[in-house]
Amino acid sequence: MNQPISITAISSISPLGYEPDIIWKNYNAKTHCFSRLDGNLVAELPLNAKQEIEKLRHSNSKYKQLDKSVLFAIFAARHAVKQAGWASQDDFGVNIGSSRGATGLFEKYFESFLTEHRAETLSSPTTTLGNISSWVAHDLQTKGPEISHSITCSTALHAMLNGIAWINANMCNKFLVGGSEAPLTSFTIAQMQALKIYARTNDELPCKALDFNKSENTMILSEAASIACLELGKKDNALAYIDGFGYGTELLEHNASLSADAECFQRSMTMALGDSNPEDIDIIVTHTPGTIKGDLAEYTAIKQIFCNKIPTLTTNKAQVGHSLGASGMLSIEMAILMLNHQKFIDIPYLEQSRPKKISKIMINAVGFGGNAVSIILSK
Repeated sequence: MNQPISITAISSISPLGYEPDIIWKNYNAKTHCFSRLDGNLVAELPLNAKQEIEKLRHSNSKYKQLDKSVLFAIFAARHAVKQAGWASQDDFGVNIGSSRGATGLFEKYFESFLTEHRAETLSSPTTTLGNISSWVAHDLQTKGPEISHSITCSTALHAMLNGIAWINANMCNKFLVGGSEAPLTSFTIAQMQALKIYARTNDELPCKALDFNKSENTMILSEAASIACLELGKKDNALAYIDGFGYGTELLEHNASLSADAECFQRSMTMALGDSNPEDIDIIVTHTPGTIKGDLAEYTAIKQIFCNKIPTLTTNKAQVGHSLGASGMLSIEMAILMLNHQKFIDIPYLEQSRPKKISKIMINAVGFGGNAVSIILSK
């Protein structure tokens, strides 16, 4: 770390809800958020959260044309900025990415094109990936830099890396970072099913993330946005401090999988640890999407780095599923909640020792193509 960086706020909207107390309550309930949509297992926003998004959509005539991924981001960003006490004149930067972007709206416009043989007027500007950060910046009236990107499922943590880089370069002292995803469309689900990684059975806990004894893939898609406020220095109102960050890539062995020992994760975790003692890490919030090979590859990488003293492992995907580009920041939120409540959220089917303390937590994320990010938080 070049300079201390504080996370002064974090907000999300997901199947767990959007109010911090409710989100924490749902984590502790240890029940999953999965339901059936057109026969497929998914994790949808709860009814009250859907109503809030519709209220936002109809609050501004321009917002009626926006994709849900953009509306999710605006909603979460408003709450995060309010929590941090930022004002528009602060000219903070915005970097909110997405794996898929305006998936639902793009599919709607393309279906219309196939029927009408012409594109609708707003089909291009409302489906570009840059749409998310630019609309959030517009809504919050900030004139800082606006960045959007897609690095598949590690998108949100790459946004955090970008925010850290801008702050360390003294180009900005505040950055709004995160990810937003609205992937619950028939085509997106079908794509995951075509890869043969999607859950098929509706067990008591249908997503078996971090279960290394599962005999089939169990990934389930989720919709969500999660946004954090980064500030230069150690702030009195900090929810957590960023103690380390790392990234890693690896040569492609397959379009949709990691190497068996997840070299990218080994690189990202090693870089994040730097000169610190691996034994200082109390918990790792893993990426583990619930696939056989993906979960095992990350665990193999963790064993390589931490040897015989592996930190306690957990993940939120067993409860909330995989929100693709937003998932890494949801994991950051989970880590911050555990740090501030000083309580570990375990997984019922994973037998392991509970952490003796909760001082430092590592958060992992990786996307198709082996783009891994590791972040270390402390309180």
